[in-house]
Amino acid sequence: MAATFTKTQKGQSEIEHRGGGLTPRARRVLIFVDGKRTVDDLRPMVNTDDLTQTLGLLEEEGYIEALAAQDKAGQTKAATGEQAPKPAISFRELQETDPIDLAKARNFMNNTINVFAGSVGTSTLIDHIQNAQSHEDLRAVFDDWYYVIVSSRDGKREADGLREKLLEVI
Repeated sequence: MAATFTKTQKGQSEIEHRGGGLTPRARRVLIFVDGKRTVDDLRPMVNTDDLTQTLGLLEEEGYIEALAAQDKAGQTKAATGEQAPKPAISFRELQETDPIDLAKARNFMNNTINVFAGSVGTSTLIDHIQNAQSHEDLRAVFDDWYYVIVSSRDGKREADGLREKLLEVI
């Protein structure tokens, strides 16, 4: 998905007054964000390997906001913000429970929780995932898993990609 970002009022103020203490790299990325260029357009302009991380930092700090995103088919979709509900989850059709896919999904969910949130405060969810006997059991805790992932700073950046990977096996 190719996202397009625009500067917020705070971002405009930072360009004019340099008061936010941004690193030179983050400032350079902020300068190029104009509401028209996609992330893919920005990549060769800023010549940095961590563009996604820098954009995530600028977004978290309130300097930029998502304006639109383009899916794989080239359809442009307006960014809806965090308050908007996520689209309905479309789980794949299951003929029967595949124990290998079930184990993959269980491991994926547990590993991502441990990496992005840790086990403190998530032990009940981890227990539910570990004790899941079917895909339906995992699907029942999918929303809780997603909430845990997006609640962490790093997880928020990776959440959509992780969600897509999990939906392939759940």
